[in-house]
Amino acid sequence: MVKMLQSHTRVREPIINSALAGGMGWGALGGLVGTIAMDVVCMGVMAAGRLPALISFVTIGDTAARFFSLLGIQLAGGLPLGMAAHYVIGPLLGAIFGAVVAQVKIFRAGTLGKGTVVGILFVEIVSQPMLAAAPILLRMTGAQVLLWFGVSFVMHMIFGAILGAAVSYGLRPRRADQQLAR
Repeated sequence: MVKMLQSHTRVREPIINSALAGGMGWGALGGLVGTIAMDVVCMGVMAAGRLPALISFVTIGDTAARFFSLLGIQLAGGLPLGMAAHYVIGPLLGAIFGAVVAQVKIFRAGTLGKGTVVGILFVEIVSQPMLAAAPILLRMTGAQVLLWFGVSFVMHMIFGAILGAAVSYGLRPRRADQQLAR
């Protein structure tokens, strides 16, 4: 039917792949929920360790401001920029992950557990360049670098697990009786 519609002279643009749109939607939702969960846990861990609960947002904001200053763009760093960047990047990475999973068969998981593992691996790999920017641009000490990467690794595992589970759930094959009811 798609080919028939696309070959019709009145149809000018291809119809968007519903799996791609679904993957991006579930990915963005999983990215948002994963970001919120990661931040809640991180703030709790920091507060329990008698560190400023919002220090990760400040670090992200200061890193982003320093990066943009290298490009000649002056921004105020700190908490507001860090929160904005974090809540743009999380759902955006989620949408990218969902698109990749929806289009690349090898990444599609048969179970929720496999989807969770794929999500964790994706997030841990893709986030490394962004995580490495903070120690480089902010000239962190060795102890700060260890804390940054240690906490970030665990927090991104949480994010990746939620993202992978959300996309795996959203893109799971439907049973025949569920498809007929739609």
